[in-house]
Amino acid sequence: SAPAQVCFFGTAAAMPAKRLVIAPGNGCSDIRRSNWYGWLHDKVKSEGLFEEVKCTNFPDPYDAKREVWLPFMETELQADSDAVIVGHSSGAEAAMRYAETHKVHGIVLVSACHTDLGDAGERASGYYPPSGGEWRWAEIRENCGYIVQFHSKDDHLVPVSEGRHVAEQLKSEYHELDGHSHFFDP
Repeated sequence: SAPAQVCFFGTAAAMPAKRLVIAPGNGCSDIRRSNWYGWLHDKVKSEGLFEEVKCTNFPDPYDAKREVWLPFMETELQADSDAVIVGHSSGAEAAMRYAETHKVHGIVLVSACHTDLGDAGERASGYYPPSGGEWRWAEIRENCGYIVQFHSKDDHLVPVSEGRHVAEQLKSEYHELDGHSHFFDP
């Protein structure tokens, strides 16, 4: 069991928030049936960790465009100072960009990266420098009550060096695990 082996919300679990927002990776048109998002939704709801859990299909699920996802997170998912955002892959980049300009209770990043990895589709999403602007690491840290991060050493889509760089910049509570690939399963 990937992120659940370590407390998923890290040492920050003692800081309760009202709402959990799950931001998926791109390509997930049915978020509840994709990867571990439905599992997390059900587990968190059954344990009563949050008053509300938002595990909602995102618009533009295949391209994950910044100009679509960030406003959706604000208006439809109410990602605010009472919310923890769990972002996986492209959802992690969305969570980081969102936190550059919005106060949130905390963010949990799974398989986060800071470059487009040489992929034209990722580049077009608008999250990455240079077209997406430089990362505003200090603002992200300032706008988050806490930052917890998970990365697997054998992630075949996002090299572990990417996750380590993000962790170094954000000074996150970083958990590097073995054998979980890109965290497709709980």
